Amino acid sequence: MSTADDKPRKVRKTDAEWRAQLDPIQYEVARHAATERAFTGKYWDHFKDGHYNCIGCGTPLFESATKFDAGCGWPSYWEPVNSEVVERVVDHSHGMVRVEVRCNNCGSHLGHVFPDGPEPTGERFCINSAAIDFAPK
Repeated sequence: MSTADDKPRKVRKTDAEWRAQLDPIQYEVARHAATERAFTGKYWDHFKDGHYNCIGCGTPLFESATKFDAGCGWPSYWEPVNSEVVERVVDHSHGMVRVEVRCNNCGSHLGHVFPDGPEPTGERFCINSAAIDFAPK
């Protein structure tokens, strides 16, 4: 598990480029690890067939077949498309120890992963809607 944000990335942009690409909430979530309020994001109750891509670089992250209603108010998935697309980072913010997940391609903050998800993984990837974009099948 990584602990630093200086990892070499395939996609690197200046702060000005990120600000030009992302709307204000997407920018705060993806680039500064903000969290949108529960039950406010556009994908928390979205269950159409397709996949969810990183808002920063378009990398496919999650398939709709792995999405479930966790009751938490954020999109939740039991696994990413593969283990290579997300990076797990120890997060000590807000007086807690959690595992942050970031896009492994561009470093965008996505959300956190918790050990309280359904089988077969037992994990819950709790993702901000502002960090992803849906692509229908």
